[in-house]
Amino acid sequence: MANSPSGDSMLDRLVRILDAFDAHNPQLTVSALSRRADIPKATMYRLLDELVSHDLLARDNTGQVRLGLRLWELANRSAATYDLRTAALPFMEDINQLLGQNTQLSVLHQDEVLIIERLSRPGSVVNQANVAGRMPVHRTSMGMALLAFSRPEIIRGFLERHRELMTAAHPDFHAEIAEIRRIGFASLDGFIDSETTGVAAPILDEAGYQVAVISVVVPRDSGAWQPAALALRTAARGIARALHIRDS
Repeated sequence: MANSPSGDSMLDRLVRILDAFDAHNPQLTVSALSRRADIPKATMYRLLDELVSHDLLARDNTGQVRLGLRLWELANRSAATYDLRTAALPFMEDINQLLGQNTQLSVLHQDEVLIIERLSRPGSVVNQANVAGRMPVHRTSMGMALLAFSRPEIIRGFLERHRELMTAAHPDFHAEIAEIRRIGFASLDGFIDSETTGVAAPILDEAGYQVAVISVVVPRDSGAWQPAALALRTAARGIARALHIRDS
């Protein structure tokens, strides 16, 4: 890709434009997009016309810009994500019906929890997970289950980059990780919302390392985390079999 006068490539600029949108900023003015992507406004207008023409971005009649539908189409063609979601959805639906709570499927990506599927449930407790949204590893049962069942070099690398953060949130980190591996699931009380408990079970490959986690959020102090943990572990094994991963 050709470089701009500032030295960054067209691909660099495209990634910054797409990264400017998040759960808190699903729509942006051109000025805000230019500022967040660190691209001059005149250049942004030119790039915006091209991206809108390819449906990578969309612009409404007020001038607000949002991500285009073509991105959603491209993302859903990802073979790994498609296979995982296809295998997991029947089990997620069962969990959703059984527990009466929102149910998530997520992976570890770039040191964060990336939500790739979520089934909603009327009357469920507060749950801040959203499809395509990211959540912190150290504050979620999803993240701790993913980390606990990661390969040793991934855990070491994560700690090297985030040791201070993890130590503050989890002073007995290594003991906590060992316990999660022993019982086969993670649960965290009140780290995101004070009145809830997150419960997550890993979907494991043949070597016993995570490929994803399935999770729910239940009312804190209700005792619901215990049946949730059992149901999630059973579902995780079923998803692994559906992915043709040998049941260990």
